Amino acid sequence: MTPDKNYYALLGIDEKADQEAIKKAYRRLAKKYHPDANPNNPRAAERFKDIGEANAVLSDPAKRKKYDQMRKQGPFGFRGARPGSRPDQQTSSGFSFEDIAGDIFSSFLDLRRKARPRRPSGPARGSNVEHTAEVPFMVAARGGRITVSVPIREECATCAGSGGAPDAAWKACSECRGSGNVSFGQGGFAVKRPCPACMGRGEATDQPCGACDGGGKVDQTRTTEVSVPAGAASGAKVRLTGKGQRGRRGGAPGDLIITLKVLSDNFFRREGNDVHVTVPINLAQAALGSRIRVRTISGGRVVLRIPPGTQPGTRFRIRGQGIEREGSRGDQFVEVKLEVPDKLSEEQERQIREFADSTGMKW
Repeated sequence: MTPDKNYYALLGIDEKADQEAIKKAYRRLAKKYHPDANPNNPRAAERFKDIGEANAVLSDPAKRKKYDQMRKQGPFGFRGARPGSRPDQQTSSGFSFEDIAGDIFSSFLDLRRKARPRRPSGPARGSNVEHTAEVPFMVAARGGRITVSVPIREECATCAGSGGAPDAAWKACSECRGSGNVSFGQGGFAVKRPCPACMGRGEATDQPCGACDGGGKVDQTRTTEVSVPAGAASGAKVRLTGKGQRGRRGGAPGDLIITLKVLSDNFFRREGNDVHVTVPINLAQAALGSRIRVRTISGGRVVLRIPPGTQPGTRFRIRGQGIEREGSRGDQFVEVKLEVPDKLSEEQERQIREFADSTGMKW
């Protein structure tokens, strides 16, 4: 790495980009230029190397700070040093060349350890999979079951993630000569990182797995039933043990974690454990009083008494008809809305005029 190499430009981001923007840019470009997606394309492989180098520095706040300081100070970050000082001595920023090189070198060694499985023999537990599922309002209120289709990318069962056919012959990778890593940089500042050709394995084969086309991963959609507890709200999580990614090399599978998103309802509206509804009544019901039947979340209907002279917007409480959760049950609130007819017969209009005259209303 040299200070004049613009890591921000490599990732296509602004110098003030936050960590989330850096992560998104790296993932997008790494997927685009990954060697598996660009076979026999040396330019893509080189771009993949540069993208990884940029991400390793910019994703670490401490290394990013040192890198920014080195860029401001000029080549190798030694502008302003004492006359006669060596490059390995302290710079004007207070960081030594060895400190910076050592930190960057260590970061790539860590990256290599993570990315270089070299076909290990022991079993490993599969990763957890997280997914968001939409739940109808009434299912969440009463409890029930929903069917969820979950996209999962996991290790290929045919090749156990190696990318080679079951009877493939493996040999040392020609790119890294079997070391699993490649060097980049110049002179004494060269550092190592996982080989993009063999993904750090150090081995390669000319017989790719037919199930995953040599990628070692497969995409599939898994359909499963999820039990939704009564009273579930948006954001609630349901864990399904053993329904996540397949375990590697015979290891136990991971878990499937479902985050519930409760859909709205055309009639019911929820506030905590209470439910709210709006019911229309006509002028006669409001003035003279009436009895109306109101739907509840239990599926039945409750008779509600409307007293004479009820005003529009009046709310009534029906106790114990809300959502039950953790042993507590809410209420149902009914708000009446005055419904005025848009058309009247001649007889209806005559009667209303007579009523208006009797009250002294001026026309």
